[in-house]
Amino acid sequence: MSKKKILITWPLPPAAMERARATYDVIAHGDDPKITIEEMLETAKSVDAILLTLNEKCPKAVIDQIPENIKCISTFSIGFDHIDLEACKARGIKVGNAPHGVTVATAEIAMLLLLGAARRASEGERMIRTRSWPGWQPLQLVGQRLDNKKLGIYGFGKIGQALAQRARGFDMEIHYYDIYRAKPEVEAKYNAVYHDSLDSLLSVSEFFSINAPSTPETRYFFNKDVIEKLPQGAIVVNTARGDLVNDEDMIAALKSGRLAYAGLDVFAGEPKINEGYYDLPNTFLFPHLGSAAIEARNQMGFEALDNIDAFFAGKDMPFKLA
Repeated sequence: MSKKKILITWPLPPAAMERARATYDVIAHGDDPKITIEEMLETAKSVDAILLTLNEKCPKAVIDQIPENIKCISTFSIGFDHIDLEACKARGIKVGNAPHGVTVATAEIAMLLLLGAARRASEGERMIRTRSWPGWQPLQLVGQRLDNKKLGIYGFGKIGQALAQRARGFDMEIHYYDIYRAKPEVEAKYNAVYHDSLDSLLSVSEFFSINAPSTPETRYFFNKDVIEKLPQGAIVVNTARGDLVNDEDMIAALKSGRLAYAGLDVFAGEPKINEGYYDLPNTFLFPHLGSAAIEARNQMGFEALDNIDAFFAGKDMPFKLA
């Protein structure tokens, strides 16, 4: 019996690629140059399923061009805002994601951003690398400690809770807002204080972590009005999605001192980010490293393949989106 054929739009970690090739006839596009949408659609004519990434943007106009032989798409990501799910449903295309592998790795990056922002790590490293360090001084790059500070977590899902666990290790007070309140035992585990509105959470958040998904309701929510509800000199980190932040408002607040610091791993329009960030000293910036741990990337690959395995077995995808 011949193997089913799948397209993998970018090379995955070796363990995931080995598993894929053991089960399927794999067409794997190289990472230089990256696959275009036109190439993906053309290759899709000769395969049975597509395993794609965040790089392949699939709005309705693209989904409507997917050949009729494709009824299964699995994305190597927890996010799915790059795929028009309603258009997929209309075409009878099943879609799944890889939701669990990123949890610990992304929470670790959020914690690193909190620490790096609070202790002005990027400024210190720049001082060393530019050979401009004059030696130790009493008021040089003075930041602040994390202990006993209030951390507001906007979005208390798996990643938000994993961040809470790590922040508790630094003796931070955990506050959160989510459209769904956590169970009492979860709140007790992290000694977390629930707020019944975002405004209430903002009012106490000396540190504010964005961990919400990108939806029409959350997109660009972090704007001037929201910033004004934070305590003066708050520190903000974002490991969720770049389009949750209004960049111009964030940059203005950082320049004025309304916000003390920002730690950002994601950006709207990445990799072409707002030019205003580059020269801001009070930013700690990463190139979307949230899931960039080999354990996370392996699990993401396995979960994406689990969806495809289930589809061909006539079962529901374990991580079904549409």
